Formats: sequence, C-alpha cells, structure tokens
Amino acid sequence: MTVEYRRILLDGAVTRVVRDGEELVAADGRRVGVEDAVHLPPVEPSKIIAVHLNHRSRVEEFQTSLPPAPTYFHKPTSALNAHGGAIVRPEGCKYLNYEGEIAIVIGRTARNIAPSEAGDHIAGYTVANDYGLHDFRDTDAGSMLRVKGSDTLCPLGPGLVTGWDFRGKYLRTYVNGEVVQDGSTDEMQWDMHYLVADIARTITLNPGDVLLSGTPANSRPVSPGDVVEVEAEGLGRLRNHIVTGPVPVRSDCGAQPTESEEVVSTAFGGDWEFRGVRAPRR
Repeated sequence: MTVEYRRILLDGAVTRVVRDGEELVAADGRRVGVEDAVHLPPVEPSKIIAVHLNHRSRVEEFQTSLPPAPTYFHKPTSALNAHGGAIVRPEGCKYLNYEGEIAIVIGRTARNIAPSEAGDHIAGYTVANDYGLHDFRDTDAGSMLRVKGSDTLCPLGPGLVTGWDFRGKYLRTYVNGEVVQDGSTDEMQWDMHYLVADIARTITLNPGDVLLSGTPANSRPVSPGDVVEVEAEGLGRLRNHIVTGPVPVRSDCGAQPTESEEVVSTAFGGDWEFRGVRAPRR
C-alpha cells in the first residue's frame, strides 16, 4: 500500500501532511485542498547526489555507451525547490534544460550495504527535475557545480510516496502541456537499489538524503514563461514555471556564461561531449 506525505506551509508553520484524495490532512485534523497548499520540498536532505547517464534512450541520443559503473555529481541543498516553485534562469543565460527524474529518499542510515539490502534503507520516492544551466558547462563540466547546482534548480515533489515499486513505471516530462520526454524505469541500466548500495560503499547516506536516478532522452532548453511538469507513474506530477532572474550574473568575477559548440550541442542533445577521450557526463 502506498502512502503520500507532503510538507506544506499551513497557517504559517511547516507541517507534514498526508494526502487523502484531493485534500491534505495534518496530524491535528486540519485539511487543505491539494491545489490550495503552499508546498515545500517533501524532504530535508543533508546531500543530493545525482547519477550521470543511466537511461538507455539518453545513451542512444548521445550516440555513446555507458561506462562499466555509474558516475555521479553532487547538487548543493541550496538548489532545493518545491512543487509550484519558480525556476530561475539568470539574466544573460540561454540554455536551461529540464531533466525529468525519479528521486530516491533514504529512510535509514546506509553504509556498506548490498544491493539486496538497499530497499530496507529507502523511505520512499518522489519526482525530481534535475535542471541544468548549460551556459556554465565550459567551466564547470567536471564538477557540474553551477550547471546543476545553481539556486532553484532542484525541485522535488509534490510528495514523498512510500510503498512504491519502481519497476515498470513511466516517466514523462511536459512543457506547456506537451509531452517532451517519455521514458520508463525499465530502461535504467542501474536500478534504485543498485545506486543506493553503490554510493553507500564509501559515503554514508543519512535519513532524508536524496539520490537522483537519471533522465530519459530529449532534455532541451526552456524559457521564461514556460510551465514544466514531470510525472512519474504512482508518484504524482511535479509542476514548476520558468522565470528570468532580476539581475545578470555578475561580470566582475568568475567565468561568464558561454555559447560554445559544446554548450549548444549538449543543450540540444548532440554528441559533442562524448567525442574523443572525454568520459561520459550529462
């Protein structure tokens, strides 16, 4: 049996609620309509770890092959956002891409566990959109820090669903109501249990920590005014809208947004980043 928990602002206080049809119910009995609630990220992670290539359709799109084992990058918790939140594309940037994903949420401390044990350490799952600001790929491709870690670029939600079986579930992304990504968990090379066990070999995963499990093909740029939704079967539909940041990225320090062949090719699904001896990265 699945149960969906959400975190919302209820009368000004952060409140954990349970979904009951089209209402969210607090422990004290207060109710609020699903569409009326002010949502918060459904969990408070100490870290957010994301896998690079994992879906076969994405591998085929880039005309590459998977490495023998998964590779990862880290998104700072300051990138967290929620269902209904605004995704900020900084002034002067052009290549903000959606990436619909499923997020694994840790429920029990995990360290040095086998894949067969990982399910016992997972609290549940939620929907994620692993946005990428590819304007900074030329300088941050190795770490993905600004590409994937800029403020607002990690919305999660609407809720945390327990008792959900990840096998054979569809994963779709919509832009302004049109399907732009259409994948399945069955096309993942490494499943949820494998990813948790792999990371936990050397990194302790604490309750609330989040692992992003990869995106299918057709990640593309979106623009201010666009509404982007990610839907995972049985987990709900995460909705966000794109806005322009109020000020440009400062030009008096640091690398500036670029529009190289690599940036443009990656943003539009080309194979530039996989030419030569470069290791695959998303």
